[in-house]
Amino acid sequence: MADLSLKIPASSANLGLGFDSIGVAVNKFLYIEANISDEFKVSFKDFSLSVLPSDETNLVFTTAQNIAKKYGRELPALHIEMQSEIPLSHGLGSSSSAIVAGIEIADHFLELNLSEYDKVLIGCEIEGHPDNIGPCITGGAFVGYYQQGELFYYHLNLDNLGLIVSVPEYEINTEDARDVLPNAYTRNEAVAQNALANVMILALHNKDYKLMGELMMKDSFHEPYRQPLIKEFDDIKAAALGSGALATVISGAGPTVLTLAEEDALNAVLKNLQSVEDVHHEIVSVYTKSGV
Repeated sequence: MADLSLKIPASSANLGLGFDSIGVAVNKFLYIEANISDEFKVSFKDFSLSVLPSDETNLVFTTAQNIAKKYGRELPALHIEMQSEIPLSHGLGSSSSAIVAGIEIADHFLELNLSEYDKVLIGCEIEGHPDNIGPCITGGAFVGYYQQGELFYYHLNLDNLGLIVSVPEYEINTEDARDVLPNAYTRNEAVAQNALANVMILALHNKDYKLMGELMMKDSFHEPYRQPLIKEFDDIKAAALGSGALATVISGAGPTVLTLAEEDALNAVLKNLQSVEDVHHEIVSVYTKSGV
């Protein structure tokens, strides 16, 4: 069995009005080298990853093992070398990229011949949220629905759109970010968010980024409740919009903040964002898949 090399992109979920449904692949990557070995072992090329398990309890391995059981197969012992540009627990899909790596490893070493749909479905069964998993598999912008085994999704590439991630040093636990959300929304809130999201998706599809950005900042399902968890959010948003950005929103559950801008405005926006201290600001881009 041939060795396997993987390059899995980060993902920014809850994109604007797309709470638990719209995400985008980002060109920060998890790199995996996997080969047959005498035991399950992970070697980390980045010190920041050393907090993760280095044995068969690593998420990459547990994902692959669970898929093997699902298909009645046995996964051979593997040695993985892992390197990552994706910060852990910062709202850029580090767990999702590891799950996708496990899916790809199972597909390769068990010769499952999984389709893209199969991979997204398996990822949703494990992770639960299509906007986290989907972009890591399809690339580009991803719009999806998953509930109790039922999956529908669509993805498309985005051109001439720049991204900046603003990454605070601290982490926000995903469960804590969930706990601040209300248990229910009013009918008027639900109707308004549905209508706004419909228009935003059409703007996204037609690459009307100005309108898309305006609508992205009208979320009422999660951002108003999570913004207080990110003490720099208001400063980041003011600095970004004040220098020509199209939108500033929370990436995933935070604390990373995602700013969208036309490509020719990126440098000016980045320069203005540098005034917000204790945050790492970086120009990134939408990752377009050319083969995992």
